[in-house]
Amino acid sequence: MTISLEDARPEELNLLAAGPGPARIAGVGTAVTPDSYTQQELLDLLAITDPKIRSVFLNSAITRRHLTLPPPDAHGNRVPELQGELLAKHTRLAVDMGLRALRSSLDSAGATLADVDYLCCVTTTGFLTPGLSALIIREAGIDPGCHRVDVVGMGCNAGLNALNGTVAWARSNPGRLAVMVCAEACSAAYAFDATMRTAVVNSLFGDGAAAVALVAGDGDAAPGPRVLSFASHIITDAIGAMRYDWDGDQNRFSFYLDPDIPYVVGAHAERVVDRLLAGAGLPRSAIRHWLVHSGGKKVIDAVRVNLGLTRHDVRHTTGVLADYGNLSSCSFLFSYERLLRERVAEPGDYGVMMTMGPGSTIETALVQW
Repeated sequence: MTISLEDARPEELNLLAAGPGPARIAGVGTAVTPDSYTQQELLDLLAITDPKIRSVFLNSAITRRHLTLPPPDAHGNRVPELQGELLAKHTRLAVDMGLRALRSSLDSAGATLADVDYLCCVTTTGFLTPGLSALIIREAGIDPGCHRVDVVGMGCNAGLNALNGTVAWARSNPGRLAVMVCAEACSAAYAFDATMRTAVVNSLFGDGAAAVALVAGDGDAAPGPRVLSFASHIITDAIGAMRYDWDGDQNRFSFYLDPDIPYVVGAHAERVVDRLLAGAGLPRSAIRHWLVHSGGKKVIDAVRVNLGLTRHDVRHTTGVLADYGNLSSCSFLFSYERLLRERVAEPGDYGVMMTMGPGSTIETALVQW
């Protein structure tokens, strides 16, 4: 008899968890770029004097972010980089951060580079061919026969989209190690102008990478939670509310965030979460741990209010936002790492991971320790 994770009752989920079906998160690792700045330091370095733009920076609930700014010219001004320079920056930063996060996740899992059988790399802040996975495999010296895939351009929600596929590979290959790496060099996607569109983006994002190592069919050898199921929802009426497209005036790609996107995402959060939990026969009150994408103060508040969560429930999300800003696809894994460091997750606890991004899309995953 085959049991679907989407349709399984709680007792069936437990049965699946006891067998080789669900993949377990065996390790996690994160990395950032060397230089970090407070919001006030950025305003000073970029010589931003417009009161409205300064207010956007200073009221973002962000204390500090890791960024790689363009070098100053002879007069101390930061000169905007050409698109080619930004792509080169993306390659350099994404490979460096991604490799460090990968190694950290393997250390956490008690594994080595030689154990990696599958590598999925996620990024939105630059386009590479060959992809980030090939570059990391070469730089790390991973077996060139390693299975790999690149998820490019999906945005902040992409970490859970890619995790879904990585979990599926691990379940199909019990005992073999699969790793997902999210590397976002947001410094390589910055534009400099006086518009509010640019100001909102430039006040929010930071550089970061995160990786998770997964394995299925290993019994209790791996200490992390089992990934039980996923649920997704695309808000088609708001498909253009978050996008990364070509800016003809700047002659480069640039982000756009609709001012109403926090409320749009918040209004649809219940639908996808309730569908995720209904598939497992769980009430929302059964979820002890919430790991939500650090999309911005208004996004976090909208999701929290619509799901009836407390500020304590989203403490890791708001903490990551304060210390790193929006790290795009890897944000939720920074929150997951913080939860692990607290050592509060107990066997049997359920958790929900949630990411939001272009589409507009909400992705969720149900995990259990």
